[in-house]
Amino acid sequence: MTRRVYLKPAKERRVLSGHPWVFASDIDRAEKEVQPGDVVTVVSARGRPLGQALYNSNSQITLRMLTDRDIAIDAAFIRMRVKQAVSLRRQLGLLGACRLINAESDGLPAVIVDQYGDILSLQLLSLGMARFQKDIMDALVEEVQPTGIWERNDVPVRLLEGMTEQSGLLLGDVPDQVPILENGIKILVDVKQGQKTGYFLDQRENRAAIAPFCPGARVLDICTHTGSFALHAAHYGAKDITAVDISEVALGQAYENARANGFSNINFVAANAFDYLRAKADAGERYDLIILDPPAFAKNKASLKGAIKGYKEINLRALKMLAPGGILVTCSCSQNMLPDLFRDTIQQAANDARVRIQLLDWRGPARDHPTLPAAPETHYLKCAILRVAG
Repeated sequence: MTRRVYLKPAKERRVLSGHPWVFASDIDRAEKEVQPGDVVTVVSARGRPLGQALYNSNSQITLRMLTDRDIAIDAAFIRMRVKQAVSLRRQLGLLGACRLINAESDGLPAVIVDQYGDILSLQLLSLGMARFQKDIMDALVEEVQPTGIWERNDVPVRLLEGMTEQSGLLLGDVPDQVPILENGIKILVDVKQGQKTGYFLDQRENRAAIAPFCPGARVLDICTHTGSFALHAAHYGAKDITAVDISEVALGQAYENARANGFSNINFVAANAFDYLRAKADAGERYDLIILDPPAFAKNKASLKGAIKGYKEINLRALKMLAPGGILVTCSCSQNMLPDLFRDTIQQAANDARVRIQLLDWRGPARDHPTLPAAPETHYLKCAILRVAG
């Protein structure tokens, strides 16, 4: 029988609503024998069992719910959850280059697995799930037969769980660059050194959504990273593309991706996004399509105020460079920048730019990044496609 952790009065509502996290402030007490990383039974203040969770007193997210059932959390349970996750991607027709496991949304808290061809990139961001690493790997090998698995646990959030940061080979062999095909475009992924797990798969469907606006267009891609949106613009018929990023290492990879696809109409520029946008707007530059895909400005709630200013600034500058009929694709991956707030910030930027905008599409992460309706935090990615009206 698993040990118990008791919630404070009325704090069970969050769990019953389907949210997978219980914070330290919601917990009344844990039985003495409970240790960080244990699987525990979560109990309401009135003594009602609510399900089983991973416990870690070192983390503000002290409980990560696994199930509302009284079942064994063992290798068979892990295998079942991994199989369910892979089955969804197989059903979607995405196996080959996709997110195989999307953490809480797939019932495996803080577990992220991305597939790049025959290579898997694995992140385990909770102490409790790290104890199931072998079971997770065994299940993945059974389901997709990878030739290599690379560990990308070089993430500071692991320190909050009482773990170390580390990266390296877990299985087989992993090359320095792994080729994948996305929307008909060849992408070279650096699984070992690239950001996050190597590549931002969550924008795949949003990149495809720019297709109608690209033929013959003059395009500006801000925070291009390894060039994904710029490559899509070229693939969909853009005339001239400028792709900007502050990282020369990322731009080097972007250049390699452009060359691999035979694209010669992309100009890669190493520059600060804010400085570049300000300079071009002040110079009166005009574009047909501008894409803004910056890194998360709001890492936490404390940084939200500054993030709002940042998002407003880049959208304001971009809108000033779009003539009537011009298209703005603007994104935010800040979890704390909730959708309504992001929409309001874009509208404020439009007001200050003195332009009228039409919302053509409001998008989220790709389908292999499912979200939980009960947990707004899982719907972190926002992507708006807007048109400057005449």
